[in-house]
Formats: sequence, C-alpha cells, structure tokens
Amino acid sequence: MTTPGISSSLVIPAYNEENRIQSLFDEITAFDGELIVVCDGNDRTANCVSRIAGRRTDLTIRCLVFDHRLGKGGGVIEGLRAARAPLVGYCDADGSTSIGEMQRLFSYLSHADGAIGSRWVPGSTLRVRQGILRRMESRAFNLLIRLLFGLTYSDTQCGAKVFKKTAIDAVLPQMTSRGFEFDVELLWRLRQAGLSVTEVPIVWQNKGDSRVQKRDMIRMLTGLLAIRFNSGNV
Repeated sequence: MTTPGISSSLVIPAYNEENRIQSLFDEITAFDGELIVVCDGNDRTANCVSRIAGRRTDLTIRCLVFDHRLGKGGGVIEGLRAARAPLVGYCDADGSTSIGEMQRLFSYLSHADGAIGSRWVPGSTLRVRQGILRRMESRAFNLLIRLLFGLTYSDTQCGAKVFKKTAIDAVLPQMTSRGFEFDVELLWRLRQAGLSVTEVPIVWQNKGDSRVQKRDMIRMLTGLLAIRFNSGNV
C-alpha cells in the first residue's frame, strides 16, 4: 500500500555501516521521498541512523532494525516490502552512486517498469574505477549470467536500481535469493513476468571496501545455479 505525498522510496541496505553511513547522508542535500535504511548487523549503524534522522528533519528517514543477518538481498527485500511510495529503488550504503543519480533513474520510470544503472554502457562515467582483477571478475560473471539466464544487460550488479512498486509487488513473492545474487534473480523474474527494465548509463565511483568476498562469489554462483535449474522455476 502506498502513502499519499511520498513520491519514491529508496532502500539502503546497511550491514555494519557505522563508519560510512554518516558520510552518505552528508552528501544528500535533498530528497523528496523516503529513505529506508535496513540495519541487520551487530554494530552501531542503527544508532547512527537514529541520530542522523533526529538532526536531518529535512529528510524522511526510516530505520528498519533486525537482530539477525538478512543478507544483501534479504535486506533489500525487507526494505521494498516496507516501502510506501509508488516508485521504489535501492542503492549501496557506500555512496558509489549519488542521490542525484538515483533521482535521475527514477525519471526513466515514466516509460519503463524498471531502470538499472550500468557502468558498462556508452555514456557511463566511472570517476574512480575498480581494480583490474575486480573488473575482470565482473565481466566473467556477466558472461555467465547471459549464458544461464539469457539476460542481455551489461551490468546486473551495479547497486543502483529503481522500479515501479507494482512491478516489484508482482515478483517479490517468487524471490528466493537473499545474498548478492538477488539482483540477477530479480531481473530474471521481471523479464519472465513480461515487465520492461531499461539499462541506463550512470556516474559511478568505486569507494573501496567491497563487501563481496571470494566466498560470497561462490555462494552467488551456487545460488544462481539452483534458481536456474530448479524445475519449479524454469
């Protein structure tokens, strides 16, 4: 259910982000929707967000607190479920995508059900690039996704995505991913439902301290294979 007067909901999964969450909000000068921060770690992120919300009365900030690890995808799902606007989206807590870029993505929803930021299409600007090894891993992963799921997007893993809430509500009950593979399953489910998602060049900068480790990549691949070849989902 949407709430009148709230144009958009932006979900920010924040697992143990007490050292970065303040700088993220320092860079947000204005936002006419609601910012939903999902805290599922064991540090003081939730306390930091509460203090920020008390000071930043110019922003609508909601903090969802969980006492157990949700996973990246699980955090996004909980935030999207709680969203009260007709347009919803999510971005990373590291600030690699600015709030201005997220607002620009929302504008594409006038003619699509979803819009995803891409670092690998013409027109994108990478102010600070990832290391060469991480870029090679990203391109190899993208090729595998194309082969497994038939998705033609150049960048499924950029943490900047927006959708119509009706589109999200149509596929969220089918979602099984709770880890970093969440993005791929979401795009696949949307395509299966006949919904349109456009890929948009984005201004992006690598902020370092990536939360995706080698063991996470193995879990991603295992999870994606299970989704793709589960007889109930093919």
